[in-house]
Formats: sequence, structure tokens, C-alpha cells
Amino acid sequence: PRHPSTRTVSLLSLFIKLMISSKVVIQLTKSNIRPFLFQTHRTMSILAPPKLSLIPPGQCQFTTEFVSSKLISRSLLPGGTTSVLKFDLPDESKPLNLSTCACILAKINGDDNEVICRPYTPVSTNALVGSFDLLVKHYENGKMSGHMKTMEIGSEVDFKHIEFNVKIQAPFTQYSEIGMIVGGTGITPMIQALHAILGDPDNTIKVTMLYGSRESSDILGSDLLELWEKDFPLLKVINVLSNEPVNSKWTGERGFINAELVKAHMPSPSLGDKGIIFICGPPPMYAAICGERGSKEVPDGTVLKDLGYESSQVYKF
Repeated sequence: PRHPSTRTVSLLSLFIKLMISSKVVIQLTKSNIRPFLFQTHRTMSILAPPKLSLIPPGQCQFTTEFVSSKLISRSLLPGGTTSVLKFDLPDESKPLNLSTCACILAKINGDDNEVICRPYTPVSTNALVGSFDLLVKHYENGKMSGHMKTMEIGSEVDFKHIEFNVKIQAPFTQYSEIGMIVGGTGITPMIQALHAILGDPDNTIKVTMLYGSRESSDILGSDLLELWEKDFPLLKVINVLSNEPVNSKWTGERGFINAELVKAHMPSPSLGDKGIIFICGPPPMYAAICGERGSKEVPDGTVLKDLGYESSQVYKF
């Protein structure tokens, strides 16, 4: 008899966790487990294998004017603080056509008609036709994320895309090594970059990620990253937890991403133009690691500058 692959077993384990956390009950039998497994696999981009589907800037369905998209579905992930939301597109016969790592702007009207606008990088790729997926962390006092957690299926959010939100473009074949320094929701553009890198069957780029989160239950996209790390030896993910309970079973790194971790895991500055570090996270991370996000320069007194990295070896999302 054929035995299930490690990937299939890992996916099945995750699906069971998702069903339990969402209070979904389904009878899985020998005859329906495989169709269920792969149908779910296709519809949940947070579990999908990496997909190379590159579109140049300027072709996104969303333009500089806000248009409304309906919420098709929402899946609350294990832990209860993060959801994957699927929205429809203006033209449901086409993909989103968003360029690599770019973000779109979401807008809602809050209390007293307050206009609330936030950037999001989809976790789905241009292989998905007719809809797109957002990975959203629901913050306790978050106006946009709170709305997305409770909005009714079929209700709408306005979206647009502007040239300012176009980021570094794949393919990244000019590099032999890419480092990623990530904090919290900064994982979403990295997922897009990893789709472009790992989805290339001829990829030779080594990717190492330092991923800062508060607790082990708070690592966004952890199941996806674990699956990809198992399937792709050129990917390594080091999680760093700042607020993990002392008595937990966590055996990984604790504290914050610092010079010691960067020196141990990131591409060496001696690689020159063959290495680059992508960084995306909260303002304090930028300030400590590479300087403010709005500046292309890496100033003196930051971790990367002190370790000898040039500004050209760092890309700030």
C-alpha cells in the first residue's frame, strides 16, 4: 500500500487543527479524505505550495481609485487572533495581477464616518483567479482588523493600488543568498517573495529568515512556513519570541532580533551584490536594525551598519 507523504500528513494535521478551532464538523472517510484534503489545499492560500506567477507593475485590477470588493469567506486560524479573508475581484475572470511583494490599500468608514485606511499584502498569488486572500492579525483595539474579524460575509471593503506601493520585483536571481528580518505582520510581503523564489523549480537562492513574534501562539503563517521549510532545504526559518512564557515548552530563540542573531544567520556583508537582506516589521525594529523605513540609507548606530552592511544590501518594505 502507498503511504501518505510527510507533506500530506502535515497538511492533514493542520486541517484538523483548523476544523477544531473553527468548530467545523465533517465526517472524513477513506473515500473522501483525499478530495477534501486537496480541495481545501487549493482554496486556502495560507497552506498552498509556493507558486511562481509573476506580473509586472501596472496591471493590478485595483487602480488609483477605490472600488468595493465583497467578502467571500473568512477562516479563523488556530489561536483565534488571525484570519484568512477571501475577497472577490472587479473582474472575476482574471487574477488580481499584483506585482511581487506589492500591497493594496483597504478602506472602511468607522464610527462617526471616520475614514480608516490600512495597507495589506495579499498572501495569495496571481495563480488565483477571481479572488484574493488577506492574512489579517486581529488587534484588540484595531479599527480595521477588528472590522474584518466581525464583518458579515457578503459585505464590502474598498481597495485601491498606487505606484508608491510597488516594491522590489522578482525574479531575484541576481542574489545567491537572501536574508529576511521580519516582525509580526511584516511576514506577508515575505510570503510573496518566497512564492517567487521557492516556486521556481530551478531556484538556487538560499533564504534565511529571522522572524520576531511575541509568543509561540502568535507566529503568523507558522504552519505554512513549517511546511515550506520541510519541502525546501534552501529555506531556513529562525523564530525569535519576545514574550513567550518562561515556563513554556519553547526551546527556540527568545528576546529580540539582535546583532548576534544577524551575524549568525544572515548573509554575510562580504557577499557584496550577491546578497541582500529584506526587512519588514514594526517601527522599533526598523529603528534598531536598519533605520527608519522611509529612508533607503542604513545609518550609523544600527545593527546592520555596525556589522558592515552597505545600504545597497538592505531593502526596507
